[in-house]
Amino acid sequence: MQQSYQVNAFWDTDVGVWVAISDDIPGLATEADTIETLSQKLRTLIPELLFLNGVISQNYAGSIAFVVDNAKKSSPKRLTEPSEFTTLFD
Repeated sequence: MQQSYQVNAFWDTDVGVWVAISDDIPGLATEADTIETLSQKLRTLIPELLFLNGVISQNYAGSIAFVVDNAKKSSPKRLTEPSEFTTLFD
């Protein structure tokens, strides 16, 4: 079963980094210099936070999709495709 979560990402011009937050994933707030690095961080953080918040079990082996919505102030690059990944906890 696939679960989908909305992530809001924006370019913070004051600090010069991409920021990601989510109302769907409690505790998610992270930043990175590039959208690619931010996406990689999200691939690690999202399943960890879902597990810590009791949303998924430690042995969850399904797919988790996250869609990055660009609610940005200004952006050097736009991410338009939804990002999906599969995670398996050992």
